[in-house]
Amino acid sequence: MWSYIIPILTLLVGAVGGFFAGVYYLRRQLENMQSNPAMLQEMAKKMGYNLDKKQLGKAQQMMKKQKFRP
Repeated sequence: MWSYIIPILTLLVGAVGGFFAGVYYLRRQLENMQSNPAMLQEMAKKMGYNLDKKQLGKAQQMMKKQKFRP
């Protein structure tokens, strides 16, 4: 019986822990992009967009208005 319970419990704990670690990492990256325009430009290029300086400034202002911390 324990040979079924322990693997399932381990899977659930790992999935929940991985989710929260991913959310933490993503929030940190978004916070770093607020102050680093090069990171924001790189992300936009990976998504297929080429931002000019005006668009980049607008995107930074939008990100600064958002709160990534609850």
